[in-house]
This record gives sequence, C-alpha cells and structure tokens, in this order.
Amino acid sequence: MPIVKSSTEINGPIDEVYRLAKNVESFPEFMPDVKSINVIERSEDGRRTVVEWVGIVKEFRTTIKWIEEDIWDDEARTCTFRLVKGDYSRYSGKWKFTDLGEHTRFDSEIDFEYDVPLIGPLIKGIIAKKMKDNVDNMLEAIKKKVEGVEG
Repeated sequence: MPIVKSSTEINGPIDEVYRLAKNVESFPEFMPDVKSINVIERSEDGRRTVVEWVGIVKEFRTTIKWIEEDIWDDEARTCTFRLVKGDYSRYSGKWKFTDLGEHTRFDSEIDFEYDVPLIGPLIKGIIAKKMKDNVDNMLEAIKKKVEGVEG
C-alpha cells in the first residue's frame, strides 16, 4: 500500500494547532469519520501515549480499529506514531507542524497496509483513496476547529 501525504496551512498560531492535534480525545467531537478514541496510556510528561482508535468506513458499512503508540516531540513540534495492534497490517507515520508566523503548516505522512484476504487491486485502490480522503478530512477538520469555522 502507498504512503499517504497531506498538508494544509492553518490560520492560527502553532501552539494552538499543536495543542489541538495533541488532544486526540477531542477528535470524535468534530470529525465524523472517527467513532471513538481512547487513550490507554499516557506518560507523566505527556510525550508518549498509547491510543485506541475506532474509525468509520461508511462505504463498506464497517469500522476499522487499531492501537497506536504516539511519540510527541514538543520542541520539534512533531508526532511520530506506529501500530501496536489492530486491523492494519502496517501503520506508521509522522505529523509535523511548522510555524509560518500567523499561520501553521500541518504535514501528515502515513505508511499503511490493510490486508484483507481475497481482495483485489481495485478494492486496495479504494482503500488507499479512502485513507487519503480521511487524512485530508482530518487536517481540514483541525483547520476549521482552529479557525473557528463550523463544519
């Protein structure tokens, strides 16, 4: 499966954007494709979290579940994550936040594989497109939340 990259520029300070992104528990409040998020473990300094995600795949009328470990670098303004277990065969990536003065660029890169026995290349293509759409939608949802724009 592919590496999915997406980027958006958000009209808001980096501290606000980073703080919202780090507060993954709030995502279901403003992201319709996220059914639930449960932080299973959080280090005392908040830099390492283990998070259980349940995403909604409307096209297939199903959910996809996984647990990931997130490592937040507050100085570099990044989050690297990797699959602990779940429905993905492979899932890892990085979020990077760049200070552009009054704006913040949010870059996301995800390397994933979702193996389902007997699915063909067409279905894998649909899954790859869905992942790209979900990443784009997540960045857009965070952008709207920071900028105070209603869905």
